[in-house]
Amino acid sequence: MKQWIQKLIDQLDYDFAGSKGGDGEKSKASKMKLSDERATLLYVIDTYSKHLIEVENYPVRRVREALDAFAKELLEADKERLEDSLFRFRQFFMGYKTAEYAFLRKSFEDFKGIVWNFVEQMSDDMENEKAADKVLDATLKDLKDAVEADSMALLREKSRQFIDVYMTAQTRKEERRSKRVRGIKKNLEVVKKQLVEADKAVRQDHLTGAYNRKSFDEHMKEQFQLFTLSGTPVSMLTLDIDFFKKINDTYGHDIGDFILKECVKLLQSSFAKESDFVARVGGEEFIVVLSGHNLEQAVTRAEAVMARIRKEVFIEGSHEFRFTVSMGIAELIEGETIDQLMKRGDQALYESKHGGRNRYTIARTLKRAA
Repeated sequence: MKQWIQKLIDQLDYDFAGSKGGDGEKSKASKMKLSDERATLLYVIDTYSKHLIEVENYPVRRVREALDAFAKELLEADKERLEDSLFRFRQFFMGYKTAEYAFLRKSFEDFKGIVWNFVEQMSDDMENEKAADKVLDATLKDLKDAVEADSMALLREKSRQFIDVYMTAQTRKEERRSKRVRGIKKNLEVVKKQLVEADKAVRQDHLTGAYNRKSFDEHMKEQFQLFTLSGTPVSMLTLDIDFFKKINDTYGHDIGDFILKECVKLLQSSFAKESDFVARVGGEEFIVVLSGHNLEQAVTRAEAVMARIRKEVFIEGSHEFRFTVSMGIAELIEGETIDQLMKRGDQALYESKHGGRNRYTIARTLKRAA
């Protein structure tokens, strides 16, 4: 079996005997032969499952459960059942993507409507200003004509008219200005709220509140530029929850979601410095970026958080839970790209998981970057 397919199966922690995440002897999954096509589709499903968004009628948890079920079918199905599984998967995926597109489109239309209302209000105010100016201009012209007519009665009449029109225009202008300022302020508050919510939706993981993969990618670009310009060290902890799929299968996704949220709370409280960055980059996979930390400093903080996780007891309802994490630790080195750093971190995490879990591994240094 190709190495990438074997690694994919190992990462899924799937046991063909009926349970996920079991240790002991090699499971049937590790001995199973998968075609490149089936393994590729399995990889796509697993990756997509890690980057879902919450849409109406398709909550993330339900979509992930469905994708997990399809992944299981793809692993187990014989040729006769495979066609039916693929047909149902296509139907489900098309439905979800349609709902996802509708959700994103509606969000965009809602935001566009707010901006459009703001533009219309400004346009109306400008038209009112122009109309008021025209009336004032006409009255001023009448006053000029009265001056040239050399008539005291006409001049007195037109002077009073001009003063009345001018004072009325100024009063209404002030009223419109006050109303416009209040309207603008209200609209800007709404727009600001929408932008904050949109930014939060784009940057944060919907379930845990950690930064999401998009934020992580942007943050790493900034850290890479900082490292290139100033040499400021940056290290990365890549970790995931041990036997998480087994937790989901045993206790259900509600408990799985609880564990994910508690894990993020613990990580955020342990890495609470302004320069620390905690991101959820997959189902149960997280990355902590430590700006200004060399490898030795990163190891010290990794040991502290792993020790804390081992001691914690998490209570949900009548259940008490403990969990551990496996971790890979890597420091960005000169001549290395972000992708190379992440690959080293992933490989170190992989070694931790297959070396017994509940441990960390320091990433090996690339020869070309040494």
